[in-house]
Amino acid sequence: MFWETLKLALMAIRRNPTRSILTVLGVVIGVAAVIAMVTIGKGTTEKVTADMSKLGTNLLFMRPGQFGPGRSSAEAKAFTIRDVEALRNQISGIVAVAPQVSQSATVVYGTESRTSTVFGSDNSFFITGGWTIVDGREFLEGELRSGRAACVIGQTVKDEIFGNVEPLGRSMRVANVSCEVIGVLEAKGRSSFGSDQDDTVIMPLRTFQRRIAGNTDIGVVHIGAAEGVDTQKVQADVERLMRERRGIRPGKEDDFSVGDMSQLVAMQTATTSVMTGLLGAVAGVSLLVGGIGIMNIMLVSVTERTREIGIRLAIGAHERHILVQFLVEATVLSLFGGLIGIALGLSLAGIAAVTLSIPFSPSPSVIALAVGFSALIGTVFGFFPALRGARLDPIVALRHE
Repeated sequence: MFWETLKLALMAIRRNPTRSILTVLGVVIGVAAVIAMVTIGKGTTEKVTADMSKLGTNLLFMRPGQFGPGRSSAEAKAFTIRDVEALRNQISGIVAVAPQVSQSATVVYGTESRTSTVFGSDNSFFITGGWTIVDGREFLEGELRSGRAACVIGQTVKDEIFGNVEPLGRSMRVANVSCEVIGVLEAKGRSSFGSDQDDTVIMPLRTFQRRIAGNTDIGVVHIGAAEGVDTQKVQADVERLMRERRGIRPGKEDDFSVGDMSQLVAMQTATTSVMTGLLGAVAGVSLLVGGIGIMNIMLVSVTERTREIGIRLAIGAHERHILVQFLVEATVLSLFGGLIGIALGLSLAGIAAVTLSIPFSPSPSVIALAVGFSALIGTVFGFFPALRGARLDPIVALRHE
């Protein structure tokens, strides 16, 4: 009986192929949007976690001000080189302390120019940031102390500014500073947020402060804890030392913040997960629109086939047979749209994964949920038209033109 009902439903769908395609279009779009959004969101979360994990879980970062709703760091006092030296000399269990200041600047060599991110730091920058110099060398102590205009560049700067020219030993202009290239960094690619990590120039901190920034402020300090050392203890020691150096009395809130990579990873993962959920929910609304479209078409179908329903009822069909026939027809339409939507959604997610350089991470549970939900949409929204058809009076139905 079920297979006969299914055959009748497929015949009715094939009878009006154009209308059937337009009917399932809403479900196709809805399922495809949900699958694509969730898959892209999951891939982005994995990319964020992987990128931050490359820096290690033993990395701490310190910034002026407190961050959070209703808080501002604009008026917080910046760090100084003396703070950095105090951290190096007075905190045990650390391998590197990297002061860091940065801003965008125009980089020029010959006729080529581009806007890149310029950092002022020292050799600890390469340790805490997980950078490897593949060509050339790091800064000499004399260059760091004197503030000589030397720089290490990323692969993007090398390719876009120098092209096929060997950059080592050549001078390029960074903002208004003529800077000798002494090293080239290994490529890292794009970050989780889409920025090009290789579009980078690193200069000695004093050079940057004197000739580009025009002040001695330090905005960020990265602290690398030694392997096996409890980062929570290091964080507590750093906070205690900085409160003392910044003259913060007991009971007063810190005017700086110290966090570790595990906290940052958790925060970024939570943020991307929330955004994925919101995007998936918005995309899911179109599934409801698709369900309403199915109900509308099924109502039209019942009206068009009133005489057919009357004949079936007159020759002995029961109400449940009519009900099941139209329910199966609506469910098949919706399920068919769901399967097409899954294929389309996975294709879009695959294209996005290649374009955005993120992992392609389809979720079997989401795909199964999309199939089940699309079938449910057809059943729920097809029930009222099916019930209406099942309850037709055979005499009235037979008289219908």
